[in-house]
Amino acid sequence: MAAVSDRLPAFPWDKLEPYKATAAAHADGIVDLSVGTPVDPVPQLIQRALVEAADSPGYPTVWGTPALRDAITGWVRGRLGASAAGHRNVLPVVGSKELVAWLPTQLGLGAGDKVAYPRLAYPTYEVGARLCGAEAVVYDDPTELDPAAVKLLWLNSPSNPTGKVLPKEDLIRIVAWAREHGVLVFSDECYLELGWEAEPVSVLHDDVCGGSYEGLVAVHSLSKRSNLAGYRAAFVAGDADVLGELLEIRKHGGMMPPAPVQAATVAALGDDHHVEEQRARYAARRAALRAALEAHGFRVEHSEASLYLWVTRDEPCWDTVAHLAELGILVAPGDFYGEAGARFVRVAFTATDERVEAAVKRLG
Repeated sequence: MAAVSDRLPAFPWDKLEPYKATAAAHADGIVDLSVGTPVDPVPQLIQRALVEAADSPGYPTVWGTPALRDAITGWVRGRLGASAAGHRNVLPVVGSKELVAWLPTQLGLGAGDKVAYPRLAYPTYEVGARLCGAEAVVYDDPTELDPAAVKLLWLNSPSNPTGKVLPKEDLIRIVAWAREHGVLVFSDECYLELGWEAEPVSVLHDDVCGGSYEGLVAVHSLSKRSNLAGYRAAFVAGDADVLGELLEIRKHGGMMPPAPVQAATVAALGDDHHVEEQRARYAARRAALRAALEAHGFRVEHSEASLYLWVTRDEPCWDTVAHLAELGILVAPGDFYGEAGARFVRVAFTATDERVEAAVKRLG
C-alpha cells in the first residue's frame, strides 16, 4: 500500500488548515471560498426522481438504463452539438474525479507512457498519471508537445482554476494535431454550462470534430450545473471504441452508478429551468465578488467561465491567502494547480448569498 501512495504528491488541501483556522476565528465566522462545493439545494424534481427510485434492491448496470442513455445522448446532441451521438457513444461514471484519477490505469498506461495536461490544471490529472506509473507532462499549447510517447492528452475548457475558455478555432487545430499523431484526447468540460464572458464549445461539436468522435472523449458532470456533487453523477461521451473498452473494464470492476442516481440524472438532464436558475445565482455572486476584489486591489485574469475568479495582487499566493484569512475569507492558493499559479489565488463563488455578502463587506 505504501508503495502506491508514495507515488502521489502530498494532499494539497492539508496545507490550508492553519489559514482555515485563522479565517474561522473571525467574529462573523468564516467565508469559505476555497473549494467549489455547491451549497444551494438540490432541485426538487431531481430529489423526487431519486426518492421514487429508492426501492432498487437489484444491482444497477454499469452502462446505465436505456432511459439514462437516452437522456445523455439527447443532451449531448442538443447541448454539445454532437449530432451523431448514440448509445455506444456514452457511458455514465461514478463522479468525474474517479474517472480522471483512474482513467490512465483503465487505459492500460504505465511506465514509458506520457499523460499531458495544461500547465495550470486540476491536480487529479497528475494523480492519475502517477497512479499507473506514467509520466506526467504539462503544456502551454499541446501541439508543441513531442507526440511520440503521449498516450493521453487532457484538455480542460473552461479551465479549473483559471476559467479560461479555448476558442473553437484552437479546438479544431488541436483535434487535427492529435488525430495526425494518434494521440487520444479527453476533454474535461465539467464547467461548460457556466460561461460568462465566452461561450464554451465542446470537443464533440460537429464543427470541431467533423461529426466523427474518433480519438475524442468529453467528460461531463452534474455536480456544478445541478448541485449534485453529493450524488456523484457524471458521464463521458465520444469515441465508441474507447468507451466500449472502458465499459468492459468497469463491468469487471463493479463501477456502477447507483440506480437512484441514474434516475435522478435522467430528471436533471431533462430540465433546463433549474440550470438557468442556478446560473443566475452564480452570476450575481460572481459580479459582487469581482467588484469587491477589484476594489480591494486585485486583478482578475481569464475567469470568463467556470465557478472561480483567478486573481492576483502580484505577490506570493500564500501571502494573499494569509491576508484574506485575516479578513475571515478562505481561498485556494494558485500553486495548488501548478507552479505557474504561484502569484494567484482561486476564489470560488459557490458560497451562499449571505456569506458572499459578508465577504464583500469585509473586502470593502
